[in-house]
Parts: sequence; structure tokens; C-alpha cells
Amino acid sequence: MKKNRVLAIVLAAALAAVAGGSALVSSGCRKAAAPVAATRRSHCPMHPEIVKDGPGDCPICGMKLVPIEASTSPPASGPPELAPVEIDARKQQLLGLKTVVVKKASFGTTIRTTGRVTYDERRVHHVHTRYEAFVEHVAADFTGKYVRKGAVLAHLYSPELYATQQEYLLALKASRSLSGSGLPSVAQGGRDLLEAARQRLLLWEVSPADIEAIEKRGEPIRSMPVYAPISGFVTGRTAYHGMKVMPADTLFDIVDLTSVWVLADVYEYELPRLSLGERGTMTLSYWPGRSWRGLVTYIYPSVDEKTRTVKVRLEFANPKEELKPEMYADVTIHGRPRDVLVVPDDALLDSGTRKVAFVVEGGGRLSPREVTVGDHAGGLYEVTGGLAAGEAVAQGASFLVDSESRLKAALSAMGGAK
Repeated sequence: MKKNRVLAIVLAAALAAVAGGSALVSSGCRKAAAPVAATRRSHCPMHPEIVKDGPGDCPICGMKLVPIEASTSPPASGPPELAPVEIDARKQQLLGLKTVVVKKASFGTTIRTTGRVTYDERRVHHVHTRYEAFVEHVAADFTGKYVRKGAVLAHLYSPELYATQQEYLLALKASRSLSGSGLPSVAQGGRDLLEAARQRLLLWEVSPADIEAIEKRGEPIRSMPVYAPISGFVTGRTAYHGMKVMPADTLFDIVDLTSVWVLADVYEYELPRLSLGERGTMTLSYWPGRSWRGLVTYIYPSVDEKTRTVKVRLEFANPKEELKPEMYADVTIHGRPRDVLVVPDDALLDSGTRKVAFVVEGGGRLSPREVTVGDHAGGLYEVTGGLAAGEAVAQGASFLVDSESRLKAALSAMGGAK
């Protein structure tokens, strides 16, 4: 029993000694092991896509590979595929690189399009008669004739109107004879009868001057004249000698061209830049040196499904009546100026999906920054985000700076890859 206890104690001591030795050996190994040197990656200056671990030669051109230096620049706030670049003043001069300050300025957009001259629909008049009649004479005897307001267009004979004139003359005679009556009611009845006959003539559009002429003559007018309601051009005529006309018939169409409309086509994406009251300028390609100024008065409510355009109506004064309907015109709509941040369009690099500016940070350092823009006009972009007033951005040589920035970003990414 005692012998077995002694053997157990000896065995435990031996195991402890072995474990301690292993720990010492392991510790010694850890202390003796040399740190493994990190392998530096290298690339070819002529072919940056050639990257290897350690030194070597380029398999394409045979040049010695150059170690890739780890980037010490702080991360940029711009797009991840672009990196800040440093270009000294001498190189900037050689590249033609300039700087421009982002500032607030008066900015107005323009929309250039084409238009078609047409009638002002509020200045088109249709001439009708309010009674059945026969045409006995036509003064406005051809389409296109210019007539002035009050000019005689035609003479019409109406048996019904002729009878009404006779009734008016009888009422006039009765009113004059009863005016001396001692009974006020009798005199008033004569006046009421005369006024009723007069109103009937007026409702049939017999002018006051013609009614006065009937009174002076003492007999009806056989061929009642029809007068032009406005000054303008006769654009339609259906009245011919001898024909019978009804109240529903249009005898003449007369258009006043002292003011015209121009219907312009504006693409639907330009509608946010358009509003009522904006100024418009119209020119004619076959009339050099002349221009007309008008205003946007109406934007039509529908989009043409084929051309994806919206009709916009502009009104132009035409006192000399030089503008004719169906003329083809070039139209420029000027948006109202507003104070916004602007930057030249050649200071932004457009990738198709976004726009990038290189902001000058001093010491020749240019940092890429994504910029959001609004309208574009006159070689300027409206800046809506990404830049602040007073910041300077690079202008010109944008593609060279962009290429350098992309190359540096790619090399930095390859240098940081494990």
C-alpha cells in the first residue's frame, strides 16, 4: 500500500517535469522565432494591371516592377473610384488647368423651340343675320379683303324686316299725334308703342343710325346693310348675290390680325422650367434682323403621344399685320432670372449618371466631389448640392485630372488588397 503511494507520487512529479519542459521549449521557440517580413506588392508603371507579390519583371514590356506605396492620404468624400490628386502649379499651367470660384449669380434658363403663327381665337368674328333674307348686293366680294369696322359687307332684303320698319313708322306717327293729348296715359301709350317697335329693330341688329335714317326718310329701307363688327381680313365668305340666307348661316368670317398667337412645341422634360408670364422672342429665318417680343399666356393640358411635346401659346402684338397665320417661326422662351449657385459647365465632369467636380484644397491638391445640378444655360450649371459658395474648383483639362484620379484610386486599392 505504501509502495503504491510512493510510485504514484513519483509518476506525478515526472509528468509535471515533462509538462514544464514542453512549456519551456514552446516558449523558447516563440522567443526564438524571427518575425516574418510582409511581402510588398509591385506593379508595372507602364501596365498598372500587372501586380505581383515581391519584385520581378513585367511579362509584357520587361520593365522592373515598382513597389506599390501604401496611400497615406485620408479617405476622400467623393466617389470611391476617384482619389485626390496633387498637381503642382507648373504642371497645372502645362495642362491648361485653371480654377474658378463657386458663387451666387443671376441665372435664367432659356427654351429654344419652333412655333406656328395662328389666329387669336378671341379676334375671330362670324357675321350672321337674325332674320331670313335675300342677298341683293355684296361689298366684301372676295376672301382676303381687308375691311374696316363699320364698313358695309352686303345688302339684304327681308320682307319681315321691311314690314317691321313700316310698323315702326306707324308707331312713330301715332306717338307724335298722341303726344299733344290731354290725357297722360294716352301720350305714354303712344311712346311705349314706339319704343317697342324700336327695340324689335335693335334686336334684329338694325343700327341706331339706320333707324334714324328710316325716321328721316319716312319710309322703310328695302336693302338693309350688314356692317363689319371689327376691322380685319375676310377669311371666309358664303354670301353671294341672289342667294337666300337664314339666321344659322355664316355670311362672313373676319379676323383681326393686330394680335396673333404662336403655338410652340415644348418637350415634357422642359415643363418644370416653364411658367405663365415668361417672355418669349420670335424670329423668322427668312426675315433676318427682325424679332418680335411676346408673353407665354397658356400651357395646354395634354402631351402629344407621338412627339412627347406640349403646346405652349404665346401672344405677340402685330400692329402692322406683318405676321401671317401659318408662318413658321423660331421661338426662344426666357425664364425668370433667379439668384443661385453657378459653376461653368467645363468645371464638371459628366459620367452620364453623375457629375463630379475637383475641389481645390491648397498645395496643388484636388479632391473629387459629386455635385448635383439643376438647370443649364449660357455655359453655366445651377448647383443644387455638393458645393458651397466660395469654394474653388478646377476648370479645364477635366479628362486628364479624372484619368489621374482614377489611376491613383486603382493603385491605392491594389496596394491595400491582401
